[in-house]
Order: sequence, then C-alpha cells, then structure tokens
Amino acid sequence: MVVTRALGSHQNMCIVKNLVLWSFVLASAHTAAKEPPSGITLDAPLRQGQLVVGTTAADARVSVDQRNLRVDAQGQFVFGLGRDQTRVALCVRLADDVKARCAGLAVSPRQYAIERVNGLPPSTVTPNPVEQARIQRENAAIAKARTRDDARSDFALPFVRPASGRISGVYGSQRVLNGEPKSPHMGLDIAGGAGAQIVAPAGGVVTLVHPDMLLTGQTVILDHGHGVSSVFIHMQRTDVREGQTLQGGDAIGAIGMTGRASGPHLHWGLNWFDVKVDPALIVNLK
Repeated sequence: MVVTRALGSHQNMCIVKNLVLWSFVLASAHTAAKEPPSGITLDAPLRQGQLVVGTTAADARVSVDQRNLRVDAQGQFVFGLGRDQTRVALCVRLADDVKARCAGLAVSPRQYAIERVNGLPPSTVTPNPVEQARIQRENAAIAKARTRDDARSDFALPFVRPASGRISGVYGSQRVLNGEPKSPHMGLDIAGGAGAQIVAPAGGVVTLVHPDMLLTGQTVILDHGHGVSSVFIHMQRTDVREGQTLQGGDAIGAIGMTGRASGPHLHWGLNWFDVKVDPALIVNLK
C-alpha cells in the first residue's frame, strides 16, 4: 500500500438551484467588486466553506446567485459558500429602490489536504449494488430534511462546539482510493470517548432521527432556520425526537462509532440547504 499526500485548491464554481421568485438586474454583477452592494453588511469574509450572515433593512429583498433569501424582522439573512466556489453574485432591493443593486464578489480560495491511497481491496472502495441502493435512499431522506426554510433565526446566535475532543478530520479534505477520487470530507470530526455527550451547537428543531444508516449510523439533523442545519453522525445514542425544539447546549446524544467509522468520534456537518459549509469557521477554530 502506498500513501501520498498533497495539497490542492479546487476552483469549480458551486451551482445552487435556481429558485428565482422575482427579477434582479444582474448586469453590474459581471464586473468585480470589492464590497457588497450598499444597503448590506456581512459578518464574515467571503471564503470557501463560509456561512455568511448579513444584515439589511427588514423590508429589503436579497438574492445570492439568483436565489432569493429569507430576511427576518431584524433584517438578518444567511447564505453559504461552497467548498470550491470562487465567486458570488449578491443583490439587494430596498423598498425605495427602482431596481436591485448587485455586486459580483470574489470568494477567497482555500487549500485542502488530498490523500492518495493505493492497493486497497476493490470491495472497500466501491459499495455493492444493494449497498448503493440503500445509500441513495438514506441520502434522499437527509436531502429532504435539508430543504426546510423555517422563519426561525437560530443561525444568527453564537454557535458552540457540540462535543469536546481532538479535531481528527477537517472540512474539504479528500481521499483518492486506488486512483478514484472519493467525495470530499464535508464536516468536522471530533474524536471523543465513546458515550461522551453531544450538545446542540445552536438552537433549532430536530428534523430527522435515524437509528441505523449504512454510512452514518445513528444520525440526527437539527434545523437552525433559513435553510441552515446541522447533522450529527456515528452516534452511540440519540436523546431527541423528530419535531423537538432545542436550545443551544441541550443534549442531543452520545459519541459513538456506528455506521462506517473506524473509531469513536462525532462528525458534525453544517449546511445551507444543499450547500455544505465548514463548521470550524462558525465556531472560530480557523
């Protein structure tokens, strides 16, 4: 078996589903801008994997890459930037505007660890057809839970780490097994002792509890509002039920190694709808 490591930065544009509900003037977004359009402030730099919370007038209309965003009563909105995204078009239309103000903004690239492993038995690299079908069904259930767009704004409150322990896996890293690139690791792994407590990193509503997924084992999804959700996988025990409302710090379950896991750890993933973002950025681990 040969293992090699390399660093690489992927520059493919992340495509988000077009859900245009009203028309924006996008011509100005084709030229590079250093700042978002006037009438908007953003709480974080635009970098790959970032969950960005913005503020505008409560009656404003905002879109990202032609996707309309929910704006709450305090003027807060949120969007996510994908692992490989290099640019984003941000538009706002205030109540007294004749047309939308738009800006095309660069997204700062990051480098991701790439690990190449050769000489593995093929059965460990590619699931068999029965497993593939099960994985697809379970992924569909996860994807459905991530389509929610609740008006709650739990995403805007400070997030905390959901578990204590060593960071054993980072967002964006990727393995190439027997020459076949596998899906990047799209979350944060926290290596803790089996049975150690997992808590809600922020408030939300539990939208999925599954006792035994093939890859992820015991799995919980917690919706934070406006399309932002957390997923917790490989759990030994779940202490919540679907539909339950949690506050930040409430118990969710315990660290385990169910599903495909080589040791006890929590995998924490963070999404904005179908866009996977980096939890480490929102809890200031990077």
